Amino acid sequence: MKTRNDPTRGQRSPATDSRRKPCKHNVVAAAVRRQPLLAFFLLAFSLTWAALPWNSFMAGGPLTAAVVITGIADGRRGLRELGSRIVRWRAGWQWYAAAILIPLGLAFATGAANIALGAPGSVIRHLQLSTLAAVFAARLLLPVGAPLGEEPGWRGFALPRLLDDRSPLTATLILAVIVAAWHVPLIWVSGENLPPIFILATVAVTFFYTWLFLRSGGSVLLTILAHAVEGTVAPQFTKSTGFSGSDKAHWTLLYTAGWCAVAIAVVVLDRKLWRSTNLRGLERFAVPAKPDPSRAQAWSVYGA
Repeated sequence: MKTRNDPTRGQRSPATDSRRKPCKHNVVAAAVRRQPLLAFFLLAFSLTWAALPWNSFMAGGPLTAAVVITGIADGRRGLRELGSRIVRWRAGWQWYAAAILIPLGLAFATGAANIALGAPGSVIRHLQLSTLAAVFAARLLLPVGAPLGEEPGWRGFALPRLLDDRSPLTATLILAVIVAAWHVPLIWVSGENLPPIFILATVAVTFFYTWLFLRSGGSVLLTILAHAVEGTVAPQFTKSTGFSGSDKAHWTLLYTAGWCAVAIAVVVLDRKLWRSTNLRGLERFAVPAKPDPSRAQAWSVYGA
């Protein structure tokens, strides 16, 4: 019992001080838990753009941000759920076909259209299967590349949270603008030389990836596959061995218009999906790989 003259009377114990003055780590963690989406976007942009002074672009920023923010906001459970979306391979064959054939068909169709308008046909004839296979494998497997570096962040982390209280159409519009803004510095990074009009193509392709994600039952693996295919053939047409001068300008216009047409098609032809505001009811849009009455194909945007 402390007496009136006890010098320690009225002083706080270290334990009390630690409770009343939380450390900076706890403050940051609490802020992340309150606004995980904002924290993710800020970290993804910061990590990616931090390399710009060295004329580099860290495409793995969204992946890193998704892992870090998920770990802080949702812990091990959240990391398991994020991982389950990334490796979710159970989807109907039609969604695998769409992931491969739509980007591949669009690239070759616009290349052929450009040749029909007067561009040299050698650009397509000189494409080597071995080179394309190597590019595809690298894009599919390397975490520093765009597909694996981006998709777990954009589709694995951000999209499910944007869908939490929005329709797929509204959520995708928001995500498309943010992802397009993230790509803007590529216009000036040497070695990338992104045509400015491809920013519009980025907005358009985001609708395709959302459609594929929802229709495949929340599979980020399918969007990684589609993203890898999209970046395998198309970039060959803008390299030094591809189209040049006005032919290159024409092809970029055709390719951007093609993705805009795909975006419009998936929204118009599948408009029931895009208007839904009942997240927990989105499982009815997932088509099972094989009908199985013993296992519901219901999925949650926060894990199967």
